[in-house]
Amino acid sequence: MATDLGDAIRSMVAEKNISEELVLNTIEEILRAAYKRKFGTEENAVIEFSEDFSSVELSARRKIVDDDNWYNEVTEISLSDAKEIHEDCEIGDELLIPVDLKEFDRISVQSAKQRAHQSFRDIQKDTLYSEFKAKEGQLIIGYFRRQVPNGDIYVDIGSTEGLLPRRNQSSRESYGTNDKIKCYVENVEKAERGVRVILSRTHTELIRHLFEVEIPEIAQNQIDIIKIVREAGYRSKVAVASRNDEIDPVGACVGLKGNRIQTIMSEIEGEKIDVLRYDTNPLNYIRNALSPAQVKDVVVLDRNIFHAVAIVDESQLSLAIGKQGLNVRLANKLVDWIIDVKTQAQFNEMDIATEARTRAESFFGQPEEFGEMQSFDGQFPVAEEGLADAPVLEESLVDEDEIALSDLPMDAQLLQKLQFHDVYSVEEFINLSEEEIAAFSDLSEEEIIEIKDTINEYVDIVEDEDDGETEYVCPSCGSAITIDMTVCPSCGTGLAFEVE
Repeated sequence: MATDLGDAIRSMVAEKNISEELVLNTIEEILRAAYKRKFGTEENAVIEFSEDFSSVELSARRKIVDDDNWYNEVTEISLSDAKEIHEDCEIGDELLIPVDLKEFDRISVQSAKQRAHQSFRDIQKDTLYSEFKAKEGQLIIGYFRRQVPNGDIYVDIGSTEGLLPRRNQSSRESYGTNDKIKCYVENVEKAERGVRVILSRTHTELIRHLFEVEIPEIAQNQIDIIKIVREAGYRSKVAVASRNDEIDPVGACVGLKGNRIQTIMSEIEGEKIDVLRYDTNPLNYIRNALSPAQVKDVVVLDRNIFHAVAIVDESQLSLAIGKQGLNVRLANKLVDWIIDVKTQAQFNEMDIATEARTRAESFFGQPEEFGEMQSFDGQFPVAEEGLADAPVLEESLVDEDEIALSDLPMDAQLLQKLQFHDVYSVEEFINLSEEEIAAFSDLSEEEIIEIKDTINEYVDIVEDEDDGETEYVCPSCGSAITIDMTVCPSCGTGLAFEVE
């Protein structure tokens, strides 16, 4: 079948981004289907392409049989007929007999053409889907093509068009024909007529990727972006922390004379970006989150619901709250606390008891200097390192008939972490279930074992009898056990009970 097949294959590979191997396999499948429709089988069909793919030959492999025997004309050939083709052939040999595609009926040819078109559409769709699915969650550069009446924008992103929905567009931005657009690939899915690539200019991950592109220290994992909150078109807040004590994370992100942050802001049409220092101490973190306003003091109202008041000067009040409450609203999302912004006079009118304020602050400790950065442990948001300087609470919070944890030779930082979770006595700790202890995300397994070992070493635990049944605890981990157990369900320690 001499054709311009080679040119067609090369054109399909270049224009439709389909691999050469897939094109050849598809052509072979189509010819086999046409052969099967005409002859009832494809087992003996042989397809061979020329070296430059300019032609393809379809042949039938047929076995030579004796003239006197009945034979299948599709898969076999008589010896006399075979001799006419090749004189040296013998019974049992196989011959490749060319098949003229013109012999195929019109229905077979039409069916093959339809299958070819459908196969190439499916291949192109799968190829496009694989290509752009790999780019999901990344930045992509495209060019404005057209805008439809509902406000959605179609962007040329190479081998297909991406959709930038109106909901994913910043209010600051407008585009003209062939304008370059840098977008975040939000989602890629198969559609009825190809691939649907959803783009975004409002996603917080767009900010993260822009930072990774412009700031080498982030790309090199020397600085971590802890969290990003954003109201697209207005303001973003980015909390950063350094893995290297010698690198100032905020300064590195802002750059000399603000050149780095200005480049990022220009990419999002001048949207303001506040880069601030992440801190494991919630009080420090709240101070930093309200930047660019200067905060005089932070008072915890209710740590159980993460509610605090930030006290600012009268001149800083509007800046701390922001236009229509934007700045404090973003700060709330960033630190996951409810933050009320008050002046000193407004705070005094709230009439918060001094004792309650002191007790709340003691859980975290007051920062000595505005914006001071604590060491970053990679966890967010857990008040851990920031508690190191907090004073241990008085034993007045412990009942007289209970043993205070502070009476044991226990590390001060462990005490502070336990007190953060309202655990002040040995009895309170022992009564916690393993699930409740595991929920203390700022306590590692090693620290929990250390606490249990200290209690077991210095405290004789005697369980009260209840309804004539004796309760027992595991000597290794302190978990409740029963006399019928042979293994502790919590720590796996083997158990044996003896009657004295």
